[in-house]
Amino acid sequence: MIQVGIIGGAGYTAGELIRILLFHQYVSINFVYSTSNAGNALSDVHQDLIGSTDLIFTNTINPEIDVLFLCLGHGNSKAFLAEHSFSSDTKIIDLSNDFRLMEDAIYQGKQFVYGLPELQQEYIQKADYIANPGCFATALQLALLPLAFHQKIEGAIHANAVTGATGAGTSLSPTTHFTWRDNNFSHYKVFEHQHLGEIHQSMDQVQSRFDSDIHFIPCRGNFSRGIFATVYTQFEGSLEEAQTMYRDYYQDATFTHVSDKPLHLKQVVNTNKCLLHLFKHKDQLLITSCIDNLVKGASGQAVQNMNLMFGLEETEGLQLKATYF
Repeated sequence: MIQVGIIGGAGYTAGELIRILLFHQYVSINFVYSTSNAGNALSDVHQDLIGSTDLIFTNTINPEIDVLFLCLGHGNSKAFLAEHSFSSDTKIIDLSNDFRLMEDAIYQGKQFVYGLPELQQEYIQKADYIANPGCFATALQLALLPLAFHQKIEGAIHANAVTGATGAGTSLSPTTHFTWRDNNFSHYKVFEHQHLGEIHQSMDQVQSRFDSDIHFIPCRGNFSRGIFATVYTQFEGSLEEAQTMYRDYYQDATFTHVSDKPLHLKQVVNTNKCLLHLFKHKDQLLITSCIDNLVKGASGQAVQNMNLMFGLEETEGLQLKATYF
């Protein structure tokens, strides 16, 4: 069995990770670390786990585990690794943004590989340390990768994406309270969201001389989970050519699929899928991309990466079904 440790176990992404790993046939959760909840049952925080596990939060670590998941706030993973040591055989999957950019990818001699399977599957399979992509970055990159692969991004990219309330994490702020979020809608970090760096990095990697601007408007939706992204850019080919291009690029992708019909969030919530839909208007190609921000945008993709690292089927533990009604 793969022995797993989870750091930052009280948050939304950790809760989702625990739910997935409890039913992963090759995994045993060795410990779930949370200084604020040490001694409490996991089900006291993640209340849907009543009857599923008797695990208790701990404030101690086992350095001999096989894989460590870091579910900490951005900027905290580096600090945690600076203070704690693990076996040289322990693989690490970080869900923060601490190691996603190339200039941050080497830390204490560890080379972190950017963990987007649809882009870097072969590198992930050989990696010991993974920087898991951001949720918005996952949705937008999967919308753009086939165009970049065929060197077809020629003009500015315009992206609008709406995320659910869980994207803000469990810490309260003026814009996360129910009374503010309910029946409300707003944008934030317009044109300068932190995920833009990793998106530009991947586009640079795939398309030579990529120099297009990405105009990104992230928005807060009044629902709990999911990302609904629309991306459009200039494309001189036909819709049929674009559809063929996308289907060919994702033909071997386990979780990313191209739909002939317009999308909605309930098709992907509680799954590790990314669904894409294409529409052509004059010289503009519109790509709709839908994911669950906690699954394909975080913990599900982290487990997908773990499966690749340990030579397992990508789908192991991720046969999740959408909550359609």
